[in-house]
Amino acid sequence: MTGSKMTTKMTKADVLKAVKRVDRKSDYLWDGKSEEDRPASAHELIAAVGAYRRKRGRPAGSGSKEQIALRVDKDVLAQFRAAGPGWQTRMNDALKAWLRSHPRRSGA
Repeated sequence: MTGSKMTTKMTKADVLKAVKRVDRKSDYLWDGKSEEDRPASAHELIAAVGAYRRKRGRPAGSGSKEQIALRVDKDVLAQFRAAGPGWQTRMNDALKAWLRSHPRRSGA
């Protein structure tokens, strides 16, 4: 099966039926746990697992940044990148420091 992905043909309803068929008394996952610790239904079990599932996509940004195209000398970029991950943040911090040390002139 080189190049193919394994997928399941089970529907949501099939999964729910399979979970409901599990004999909880013989299930080693429930050994030694009280009734309060057990989910009341398959729906609660699926909801509990879904709560821990990682969401896909890029993390939400702060909304305070704007993407631009900026041409920078290769040696400057190489220095920032050589310091490792977070080089864009360090470059942004360097630009902020420059702005603090060079106050804006009136009329400009």
